[in-house]
Amino acid sequence: MTTETDRSAGLLDGVRAIAREVAAVHADDVDRNARFPSESIQALREEGALSAFVPTELGGGGIPLDVVASCCRELGRSCGASAMVFAMHQSNVVTLVRHLEPGSWFEQYLGELASQQRLIAGVTSEVGTGGDLGRSVAALAPGQGDTLSFEKQAPTVSYGAYADDLLITLRRSPDAAPSDQVVALAARSETTMTPTGSWDVLGMRGTCSPGYVIGAEIPSRQVLPVPFAEVGAQSMVPASHILWSHLWLGIAEDAFERARSFVRAAAKRSPGELPPAAVRLSHVSSELAMLRALVELALRDYLEVADGPPREELMTVASTLRYNNLKVAASEHAVQVCRGALDVSGIVGFKNDTPFSVGRHLRDVMSSVLMVANERIHRTDAQLLLIAKDA
Repeated sequence: MTTETDRSAGLLDGVRAIAREVAAVHADDVDRNARFPSESIQALREEGALSAFVPTELGGGGIPLDVVASCCRELGRSCGASAMVFAMHQSNVVTLVRHLEPGSWFEQYLGELASQQRLIAGVTSEVGTGGDLGRSVAALAPGQGDTLSFEKQAPTVSYGAYADDLLITLRRSPDAAPSDQVVALAARSETTMTPTGSWDVLGMRGTCSPGYVIGAEIPSRQVLPVPFAEVGAQSMVPASHILWSHLWLGIAEDAFERARSFVRAAAKRSPGELPPAAVRLSHVSSELAMLRALVELALRDYLEVADGPPREELMTVASTLRYNNLKVAASEHAVQVCRGALDVSGIVGFKNDTPFSVGRHLRDVMSSVLMVANERIHRTDAQLLLIAKDA
């Protein structure tokens, strides 16, 4: 086996063990108390998993995106909140690595991320934009010397209070258009974060995602020079949708396995008879097969064009539609699988204290249609379809 193959296999085995022995053990408590999954994230730090995608020459794992996606899937089977924190962090790392310029400050930063296992939270949503990732209200303004300052009101910042660093979308300057955006990285210690709400929600409770007003003054070197339109299309958006869809798949797979265990237990009680719920399980299996297929195909399509410049294909209307459709379809299929699993197991799946319980799964996966709301994506896609030639 190659060195990369060895590293990849070792990381996946390690994350699989963390999912089984740490994340799964604490998942119900994380959900019940809406608390950060600190045990899982600490275990991932000790595994070196937070720097999995960082190149080896910068001290990271040099792990390919498909393996990182598989790690999200494994964590999703055990704890949706742990998987989401990991996936969001990795999408931020992918963004920095994909747009890294040799000799830049970000090379030094990624080295520090690898050695210290720093956790990055994203700050992309903003009050006043209507959920449009491609527009910002807050802008970078000249500060003291070679610094830039900003203040941004974000309605949600997942695990912001627990992150070491924040990756933030902003207008390039006070006189820039809302769509003229850049990405800035600020250490948590460089920012002020004033909470504007709480996080008492239906699912994904452990992501701890209240709103904040975030302000900072940072050196100008901590701003990626690449326009966010390029960053978003080539890395942040597709990587986020791919990693999210893998963790949703993991949640759905575990819900299905719990439903199958229920049917098998029923079959043992009545040898030679097909349990009534077995036919419903077959329907859920078909839904799960469709979810697997679309998630795995989207990853393959992305890797074909994303592993090296030029990556202009990712800037096309067809590509935007491709990954928007992934997000919408994967989120809806995942909900259907978990809902179907509940139909199979009935009241014992509805209860929280049985081995067949899928309540947490269903509540967690319901968030998928709201994260960059599907209806918002459909409105964007409707406009793109009017100009797309072959999408």
